[in-house]
Amino acid sequence: MTTKFWRYKQPIEYELNPTAIDEGNNWVTLKLKNMGNETLENLDVQLHSLDTYNLLVHGTSEGFGAGQYLSELKPNEEKEIAFQINASGSADLYITIKGRKYGKYFWWESSRTYIKLITEKAEISSLLVLSNPYTTIGKTISAEANIKGLKKSTGLKLEFWVENPSRKSEKQATTEIKELSAGEEARYTAEFTPKETGDYTIYAYLYDGWKRIGYKTETIYARKQ
Repeated sequence: MTTKFWRYKQPIEYELNPTAIDEGNNWVTLKLKNMGNETLENLDVQLHSLDTYNLLVHGTSEGFGAGQYLSELKPNEEKEIAFQINASGSADLYITIKGRKYGKYFWWESSRTYIKLITEKAEISSLLVLSNPYTTIGKTISAEANIKGLKKSTGLKLEFWVENPSRKSEKQATTEIKELSAGEEARYTAEFTPKETGDYTIYAYLYDGWKRIGYKTETIYARKQ
């Protein structure tokens, strides 16, 4: 299954395929097209994983990223680069390019591309904190996770955790997910009350049995009234 995903960030148009893969080793192809008027030279092109628990990019011992070299990319020229990845779950990937333009070094970084594992039952499609980015100490707020079924699924569990400014993480709720059909969505919430000034990070983890198959985070800032 291949989903085309053309994107553009000046001066490069790019496409990473496939975006739906099987578990284990896979190859993904990155297409790059120079949409600018200047030749790009000495390009160090790297692919990075934002979740190395679920997806590793071969090429480094840590699995964070791997690089390929292009001597040049002329205006309107398109080139392809292949990367090998190993997946046990879905994850976001992004691309970085370091090179020279107009005789000077430049840095380019793509937005995220979500790589989906075909066998997964569901995903966290969104996590929202039902508050402004800033809130006040002592005011109870809600976090809402939207779960989307990718195929008929049972046995899923959702956990909410919050890390406070003192860097202490506490579980706020554990919820058994109802049976979902493919394409069906369900929303679940958890509440917590900030007790100190600073940043709070809210985590939502989705489990299939013992295995984590998805997570999302949000951050808010709590201050005195």
